[in-house]
Amino acid sequence: MSTNQINLAPRKAVTQYLSAERVAEIITKRGIGACITGVASYINQDFLRWNSFDKCARVANHSDVGVIELMPIADDKSYAFKYVNGHPSNYRFNLPTVMAFGVLADVETGIPELVSELTLTTAIRTAAMSAVAARALARENCKTMAIIGNGAQSEFQALAFHFLLGVESFHLYDIDSAATAKLEANLAKFGLKTKRFSNTKDAVKGVDIITTVTADKTNATIITPDMIEPGMHINGVGGDCPGKTELHADVLRMGPVFCEFEPQSRVEGDMQQMPAEFPVTELWTVLSGKVVGRSNAEQVTIFDSVGFALEDYSALRFMRDVAVEMGMSETLSLIPAMDNPKNLFGFIGESSALPTPSQSVTRSSPVFAA
Repeated sequence: MSTNQINLAPRKAVTQYLSAERVAEIITKRGIGACITGVASYINQDFLRWNSFDKCARVANHSDVGVIELMPIADDKSYAFKYVNGHPSNYRFNLPTVMAFGVLADVETGIPELVSELTLTTAIRTAAMSAVAARALARENCKTMAIIGNGAQSEFQALAFHFLLGVESFHLYDIDSAATAKLEANLAKFGLKTKRFSNTKDAVKGVDIITTVTADKTNATIITPDMIEPGMHINGVGGDCPGKTELHADVLRMGPVFCEFEPQSRVEGDMQQMPAEFPVTELWTVLSGKVVGRSNAEQVTIFDSVGFALEDYSALRFMRDVAVEMGMSETLSLIPAMDNPKNLFGFIGESSALPTPSQSVTRSSPVFAA
């Protein structure tokens, strides 16, 4: 942007804030179906602008028990990032496996325009992304889906496929029967049909779509080739970091594999098992009509989803817009408001924290104590 294009009028560094409680209130008042559908629409719009974004794989710090990640992305107007963790053993501390918050900032000034929780919102955007992909890749008139892994993401996945694809019946399996009971109870509130199974093989038999959304950070083979039937669409969600997979490598060889951002998915997705020359297709090329997704009703299609920063950008935009529309936005005093932006020290003013001459800090003062 050239200097003569910059708006030099004074601006206020106002930051909107969306707490977990406020986002839950928005979802309740707007409706979970409307929120999932809205985020899916924003995701679809932004994926059609794929080449407008400065993209990179997320930055991850791994430990023996989990991962903490930063996920940035920007176009010429907005910059966004998400802080997110993945700790499968957090149930021991009564904490969620995934916790997140995000920022949406103005590129021209750097003002953080929105700070928002992203734990609830990530669950919605992940499910919305799954449904956006399935609309492009699954065969028409899908009515049944198996959900393998019935934890925190499972309700959102079921509702996304119900509201966006018309799926009516769900086969459920989890090694934790209490998780399945929880999912059954929550889906019953929406009048959805569910049936629980005692193993994965029986759960996936005869369904149109398989969704895997397990949490363990391990190279697992939850879905094997013998479970796959012609025409199935596989929505692999749980394999989302190095050393964590859900699909047997031969499952990936059964049909075209689609992903979000190939440089990230090659490292984090189920395709991490495959050689570098293994062919994959970025989903944006299908959504934009550049590439055909499913070529016939008998074809097996695989969406190797790991979650990408563009989806968080879309979800942040949606939540911001809905909060403003509903009059539910709050503000956060995050940036000092100064008459003279060069006098940051002056913002402190006559704070009692400043030492008077008689209180001058010396090397013998506690602040310098070892």
